[in-house]
Amino acid sequence: MKAVSITEHGGPEVLQWVDVEDPTPAAGEVVVDVVASALNRADVMQRWGLYPLQPGWSPYPGLEVSGRIGAIGEGVTGWQVGDEVCALLTGGGYAQKVAVPAGQLLTVPEGVGLTAAAGLPEVTATVWSNIVMTAGLKAGETLLVHGGGGGVGTMAIQIAKALAARVVTTVGGAEKAAQARELGADMAIDYRTEDFTEHGPYDVILDVVGGDYLERNVRSLAADGRLVVIGLQKGLEGRLDLAEIVFKRASVHGTTLRTRSKEYKAEVVAEVQKNVWPMIENGTVKPIVDQTVPMADAAEGHRLMEAGGHLGKILLVNDENA
Repeated sequence: MKAVSITEHGGPEVLQWVDVEDPTPAAGEVVVDVVASALNRADVMQRWGLYPLQPGWSPYPGLEVSGRIGAIGEGVTGWQVGDEVCALLTGGGYAQKVAVPAGQLLTVPEGVGLTAAAGLPEVTATVWSNIVMTAGLKAGETLLVHGGGGGVGTMAIQIAKALAARVVTTVGGAEKAAQARELGADMAIDYRTEDFTEHGPYDVILDVVGGDYLERNVRSLAADGRLVVIGLQKGLEGRLDLAEIVFKRASVHGTTLRTRSKEYKAEVVAEVQKNVWPMIENGTVKPIVDQTVPMADAAEGHRLMEAGGHLGKILLVNDENA
């Protein structure tokens, strides 16, 4: 098969479409013939050498795919060769085939095309595991989502509104603000001209930015507020005022889904299938796909992501499997 290999750490040009060995399913796994994969910020970090691989991880980027089951390993039940699925991965999605633990498979939601489904597993699992399973967002609470135009942001807005929360988001520019409001945001703050701290307090904050946002995030929390940091786009360090934490009874969580065990991922996937898939199938939540790019030209997809300006997901498509 072919896969996108990171030939060395650097810019998008290091992504090369090369011949590699086909995967075989271990016990408890299936092999998916990949129709599409979706770009995530972690893929860019891996390309730059900022996301070191752990033993057992695929060397190829790609944290989510859609496709059809091509082979089934020992002990797998409930799935058949030919089933259309999407899947949460630890890596390896930028390829024609990928081996996946069966517990990380999802059905393709009714009303969603197989290609578009590639943009659902990582964002839905990330959003649900963080704003619900970790932060415990409740109806009537206010959620602040940073990066409301990205894949995680667009999904968080929709899921939080479906849970009857009030949603505030930060975006870059008037066009992104209008798009966020169309998705259900009650307020969209242009971070270039406005300070989100002036519109708090917030019960839950989902932060993909990191760095110096830490101090302002904590300052903006309501009493018993919860901050969940899942990204480090602005750096690794920030100031933390412990008095704010103590007197607000606030909590700060740092999480990453990729490094969690397959057992935990299976738990999250089951929660998503149970709770988020009905939202998608009834039209309350929808996948947001900005554009598609041939998987063999993954470098162009990465250029588009790093340039910004996209809304939702950029997908890499394997035309030969579509």
